[in-house]
Amino acid sequence: MGQSEPVSGYHISRQPTRPLLLTQWLPFMKSHTEYLSFTIPTRMGFLNITPTVEAIVAKTGIREGLLLCNAMHITASVFINDDESGLHEDYKKWLEQLAPFDASPQRYAHNRTGEDNADAHMKRQIMGREVVVAITNGKLDFGPWEQIFYGEFDGRRAKRVLVKVIGE
Repeated sequence: MGQSEPVSGYHISRQPTRPLLLTQWLPFMKSHTEYLSFTIPTRMGFLNITPTVEAIVAKTGIREGLLLCNAMHITASVFINDDESGLHEDYKKWLEQLAPFDASPQRYAHNRTGEDNADAHMKRQIMGREVVVAITNGKLDFGPWEQIFYGEFDGRRAKRVLVKVIGE
């Protein structure tokens, strides 16, 4: 019988399960990894990478699974939202209000190390590192209007994005 233990007013039920051996499902699983590289010419910008990611998923032949797509730099982001230019301008204004660019070491302690991008680290934290999207019938299983974007907050140099597809 399962055990139940209180956690902050909630109960978590643990049901004993029969362990599934890795060899029972591993032969059916496939994985594919690619690295994308981007150089955004401005300090902050957004790039719709959905068509590139969809092409990668199609190339794998995976019909059911998951896509992981993440920025590999601490001043960049991958996120999902609407591909609408007004929204992207709103993001830029909002992020600049929350963490304004200021290269001086007076505003940000991080900039006392000789860096000038403390604001970019904070913007990335707000926008997130990665997305995970279900793959159903060989396609990204999006809601209406959803698209995948690369967000850059300290641009003008090459940065990478990891695309990993797993499934069967």
